[in-house]
Amino acid sequence: MKILVTNDDGIHAPGLIALADSLKNIGTVAVVAPDRERSAIGHALTLHHPLRAVKVGQNMFAVDGTPTDCVNLGIHSLLEFKPDIVVSGINNGGNMGDDVTYSGTVSAAMEATLMGIPAFSISLVTSGEKNNYAAAADFAVKLAEMVHKKGLPTDTFLNANIPDLPIDKLLKPLITSQGKRRYEGMIIDKVDSRGRNYYWIGTVDLNFHDIEGSDYSAVSQGHISITPLHIDLTNYNSISILKKWDFS
Repeated sequence: MKILVTNDDGIHAPGLIALADSLKNIGTVAVVAPDRERSAIGHALTLHHPLRAVKVGQNMFAVDGTPTDCVNLGIHSLLEFKPDIVVSGINNGGNMGDDVTYSGTVSAAMEATLMGIPAFSISLVTSGEKNNYAAAADFAVKLAEMVHKKGLPTDTFLNANIPDLPIDKLLKPLITSQGKRRYEGMIIDKVDSRGRNYYWIGTVDLNFHDIEGSDYSAVSQGHISITPLHIDLTNYNSISILKKWDFS
């Protein structure tokens, strides 16, 4: 198996290193990742300035761009092979619910899917106190083998979230739906010493709705969550309603 690994936490992130090291047990691994943290950058693609890629190890490149840039450069320019699978992570923190729309980790897997390559993102749902990356990396190997063997449905990639627990404490994987965040009070509005307003986004610890069958519900119980995502954002249930609008 030929595997491309990327992330949004940066080339030196411990989750990326743990992931790449574990995947080397089942195939040839190349790493193309941002040269610094690019969290919450979503599916951004750099178009207005050239990108730089620096080789920092065997089959390992640091790019001064986004995770989406890394997947593009890796597949179309930097690698000596076309990957059989792209694995993005291990993210430091969960990517559940509406957060997937912001996540560079998830977006890297989406980009690979656009190119016709099976992909999944994987995140460790941690507060930074335990960081059981080894447990998450162990599951990533199993999931990569399963995806390579079974393939994925058309227009589908996977988003895995792993509770921050030792391997022997993790409960079985569940196939889940995308959950929902509670977004009340997510902006901090203050005044600096010169009387000017300033704002912090994302500084409040937001909670999830505990929806049965969702990613958050599974992880909160100690289960590994695997959510199938797809690129087509069309709300097909709304088409018949909107077709009744009179634009004349």
